[in-house]
Amino acid sequence: MKKRCSWANTESMTKYHDKEWGVPIHDDRKLFEMLILEGAQAGLSWSTILKKRKTYKKAFDNFDVKKISKYNLEDVKRLLGDKGIIRNKLKINSTIINAKEFLKIKREFGSFDRYIWSFINNKPIQNKFKELKEIPANTRHSDEMSKNLKKRGFKFVGSTICYAFMQAVGMVNDHTINCFRYNPLNSYKLT
Repeated sequence: MKKRCSWANTESMTKYHDKEWGVPIHDDRKLFEMLILEGAQAGLSWSTILKKRKTYKKAFDNFDVKKISKYNLEDVKRLLGDKGIIRNKLKINSTIINAKEFLKIKREFGSFDRYIWSFINNKPIQNKFKELKEIPANTRHSDEMSKNLKKRGFKFVGSTICYAFMQAVGMVNDHTINCFRYNPLNSYKLT
């Protein structure tokens, strides 16, 4: 029996833990998806977002940032009526705003990946936590990321959301050291 991080205690959470969480991501579309989903989670559980993930992909054009950046009031109305997503007007509007800002970053840096990974010098941070309770809600890196994203106009990017994003996209390895995923992700090297 595999030893996992203690939060991976349902079928969907276990699947997410085993296949995705903490695996370094460098694809801009996927980075945008995770940034939006982490923002949608604010005030909710990650399991709630995972259950709605497929609907989110459909509702938001598979997280096509160019399409989302052009959404209008009709799109907002459509999204507010979609029971498969979190129907919070602020979160929906923030997705559109964030798409526009995301494209600006891509133009400035060549990719969002290049910009976002620069907050940790392009190398995943390898933590060595023994228990879930040791893992912080935010760090100086997530503080810096949050401050910079907010300065650029992004919404729903507080430091705690940014740290959850960093964990999700493998910028930090926060699998506990007794988890079977810790060592494979600890040996990750940026190419």
